[in-house]
Amino acid sequence: MLGVCYYPEHWRQDMWQQDAADMKALGLSYVRIGEFTWSRIEPARDDFHFEWLDLAIETLADAGLKIVFGTPTATPPKWLIDEFPEILPVDPATGKARGFGSRRHYDFSSERYLQEALRITDVLTKRYGGHPDIVGWQTDNELCCHDTALSVSRAARTGFRNWCAERYANIEKLNAAWGTVFWSMEYKDFSEIELPVGAVTETNPAHRLAYRRYSSDKVVEFHRKMVAVIRENAPGKWITHNFIPKEDLYVDAYALGKDLDIASYDNYPLGRTDMFFRAAGPDDVRRYMRTGHPDFSAYYHDTSRSFVTGGYWVMEQQPGPVNWAPHNPKPAKGMVRLWSLEAFAHGADCVSYFRWRQVPFAQEQMHAGLRRPDNVPAAAWPEVEQVFKDISKIDIAALKKAKSPVAIVTDVEALWHSDIEQQGAGYDFVCVEFAWYSALRRLGVDVDFISKASSFDEYRIVVVPCLPHVDEAFARKCKAAQATIIFGPRSGAKTEEFSIPDTLAPGALQQVLPVKVVSVETLRPDCPEKLIWGEGAYHVHSWCEELEPAGDVEVLATYADDAPAVVQAANIIYLAALTDDGFLQDLFEAQCGLKGVETFRLPQDMRLCRRGELYFAFNYAEVPQAAPASAGAEFVVGERHVQPRDVTVWRQPAHSNPGAS
Repeated sequence: MLGVCYYPEHWRQDMWQQDAADMKALGLSYVRIGEFTWSRIEPARDDFHFEWLDLAIETLADAGLKIVFGTPTATPPKWLIDEFPEILPVDPATGKARGFGSRRHYDFSSERYLQEALRITDVLTKRYGGHPDIVGWQTDNELCCHDTALSVSRAARTGFRNWCAERYANIEKLNAAWGTVFWSMEYKDFSEIELPVGAVTETNPAHRLAYRRYSSDKVVEFHRKMVAVIRENAPGKWITHNFIPKEDLYVDAYALGKDLDIASYDNYPLGRTDMFFRAAGPDDVRRYMRTGHPDFSAYYHDTSRSFVTGGYWVMEQQPGPVNWAPHNPKPAKGMVRLWSLEAFAHGADCVSYFRWRQVPFAQEQMHAGLRRPDNVPAAAWPEVEQVFKDISKIDIAALKKAKSPVAIVTDVEALWHSDIEQQGAGYDFVCVEFAWYSALRRLGVDVDFISKASSFDEYRIVVVPCLPHVDEAFARKCKAAQATIIFGPRSGAKTEEFSIPDTLAPGALQQVLPVKVVSVETLRPDCPEKLIWGEGAYHVHSWCEELEPAGDVEVLATYADDAPAVVQAANIIYLAALTDDGFLQDLFEAQCGLKGVETFRLPQDMRLCRRGELYFAFNYAEVPQAAPASAGAEFVVGERHVQPRDVTVWRQPAHSNPGAS
């Protein structure tokens, strides 16, 4: 299914009917509206103007389109800010209020704003919750975008103090947990606690971790209460949220997802790639400047779909140049189609394009849509037409995305830990996790992301790139698992309150992996050192741990001085250092072979994904490349030689396993 984001309030009413007819003719089924309309719906308190919205909904529905309604709470109107200026968030970096004139200008700790957000949500869902053509609701819009998860307002300080009092019960327990005896930071009462910003140098890491936990809890509470209002007034309608990349969300996405029916993601491969690879050299950047990195969109599809146990959508798909990245090139010809089919291969039930028509005014006037500002179809139009033909031919809705054989454990607290205590400038949690994911994808392995609370039962291999706090329950789960579990460095390195475990790292993992991390060094990324595995020579970089085996442990790989660098005990493998991509790929390929997981040595810049019985090959390269299809494969879309920036879809012949190790 295909959809689009539409803003009828931006256009003359005499355009709406033709817009709706053109959407339907393009093959679109869904239209998202409403998420930025508060000032148009309620220009003054309790002065509601619904006539235009009623007409917009009727016009879209009459064309046979289904509607997703976004609550307009990401943009509180000026009159509300003037009435309650304390709604505004306060920037942790400057200590100043982040003012009106953009979006996401509210504080999750503001009880006043929570009341107002629930009020407008209640009004809208009572009016439209039973509308037969409004089939789903989107909560807010891109929660926490623009670094808004954290605020240092008075409300946040009061809320944090209360949160600490509830968590620790007495101030002595907090002092002990945080180690406040260091640097004479001890507190006599919870009312003395400030937010951990604005100090001369770094603040207490346990204090910062607690503040992030509190902030995450406030976002989840805000969202949960909004969902409850929608559920009450719109029974039988599904609810989603359009997630941004999890490191930008910066809160517990799995906690947010518990309240939703569908996860959705806003996919902007070029804008996000430009930001993600900002430190890369010009040759690497040029290579992916108009395509995005081959693993980038897939990484976020696989993470975002894991937040909710129901369906998965792409709520916003980039159709052309965006306006918000440092550099905003246009997609290479064919890439809008490739990205769309890639989303479906990774489990999407619907891909919705942002936006219908490029708006000629305000902040996003340089952001492309499916139609230009002069209402002529934009470059992406024929690619969307082809996507509709492709998914109809494939019958994508009939294909279920099965469990993958390999899972990656991800956890927002691991991100917080590495941000709070980076220790070495070359260590970046997201880059580490992405490198492990990319190594698996280059082998053609499908990957699920799971939370640390998830079961391992259905997976053959579980990889854990970084999990600083490992509790006893997680360690027992590892011990009982049939899967091979591969840990990266820093795993088990901290207690729940951000201290070094009494038994040293890897903490609770020592019950399944009898080693100790006795020291850690961080290296410049451009000063790698040797790693020896069998007859192969690789490199370690950035983060290296000294291991002291304390039991029956097999040394798989060593540093240049023969000290253990990769060890194994039973089903647990531990990497004590960050390694080059070649080592990760070779290690994962070997372990996949042992566990019967199908792998391929794919051509450079080609990626593979499976949905149902079909294989999808995506060629990000500038030259044709052969898909790894068996002889006798039935090609459904495309051909064996995948053209540049193109897609081939096929069905393997029975009993074929061409890529098995």
